[in-house]
Amino acid sequence: MADETPADEPVAEPLAGYPHRATFPTRWNDNDVYGHVNNTVHYLAMDTVINAWMIEHAGLRIDPAGDAPVGLCVESGCRYLAPAEYPDTLTVGLRVGALGTSSVTWELGMVRGDGTLVAEGRFVHVFVDKATRRPTPIPERARGAIEGLRSRS
Repeated sequence: MADETPADEPVAEPLAGYPHRATFPTRWNDNDVYGHVNNTVHYLAMDTVINAWMIEHAGLRIDPAGDAPVGLCVESGCRYLAPAEYPDTLTVGLRVGALGTSSVTWELGMVRGDGTLVAEGRFVHVFVDKATRRPTPIPERARGAIEGLRSRS
């Protein structure tokens, strides 16, 4: 799963603007018939890195019986720049591009082990009341953590 890259290790230049980085090892079955990591794996990596960060840093708790607001993905996209293939380990950079009252736009960059930028993606999450599914303000603890990932560019 995702591990944080130690701060003292050099990071590929394409991820210099991303305050959080995590590794995402590819698996044998991630390659498709064209010999590269299938596009669905990029989305899996992005979703995993965002949610692992939210659990570790922003207090996200997975509680199906709870009543805490939930973040729903309302938009996503990925621009593919270069192939990756098993056994590449991707380093995924995470930052916040926009932060609203109830929404956050995550920006992600992915590099292979050789430092090549392979993809750039974005996810938009809207926090909603679990019962009504209506937008609700991002919980304060989460908002404070998310603000630390705002893009400085």
